Amino acid sequence: MKNKFDLIIFDWDGTLINSIDWITHCLQHAAAQCDCSIPESQAAKDVIGLSIKKAMQALFPEADERTQEHLVACYSQKYISKQISRDDLFPGVYQMLVQLKETGYQLAVATGKTRAGLRHALQATETGDLFCITRCADETASKPDPRMLREIIKHTNAANERTLMVGDSIHDLQMAHNAHISAIAVSCGAHSEAFLQQYKPLLCLQQPAELLNII
Repeated sequence: MKNKFDLIIFDWDGTLINSIDWITHCLQHAAAQCDCSIPESQAAKDVIGLSIKKAMQALFPEADERTQEHLVACYSQKYISKQISRDDLFPGVYQMLVQLKETGYQLAVATGKTRAGLRHALQATETGDLFCITRCADETASKPDPRMLREIIKHTNAANERTLMVGDSIHDLQMAHNAHISAIAVSCGAHSEAFLQQYKPLLCLQQPAELLNII
């Protein structure tokens, strides 16, 4: 798989940063605050990667619009209460990103986070300069719609066949499939390797830093 790609697009939560358990806790906290049925951990993990609005709609389809808005607000308030740093990245991720960029790869992020949320995360982990473009769910279509990937590919002038998506959820893999690009899964986030393999990624890695041994 050496020299096969020019552009590598990463999901953020659960792929580069170890945040899945915290997001799950925040989703459950929001449910409790809004007197909604508290979702099981895996049910909460299953919506991570979607935009926060779509995630709440999937978890609480019976909630009216006002309650949905309250759920989003409670989640957001709880989520930002935790300070993050570069130490929250998965082991070896920062060094991997630096090495990939120095090697000549274009690096990008495609995430279900809001722009404000990703901006905060990039600043806190000091990784913003490593990516040539980032796209967030509140400024384009939510996963698994391929629009954010197409926007990234257009911005970078990369060819589809030279583009790789790396993600930890089925939403990432479905989005890559919809955009007609290759995907590699990582099993350190929202979904297990057995579940991810159903979507036929090129490979399923245990940790994202293993990518350096592959490409």
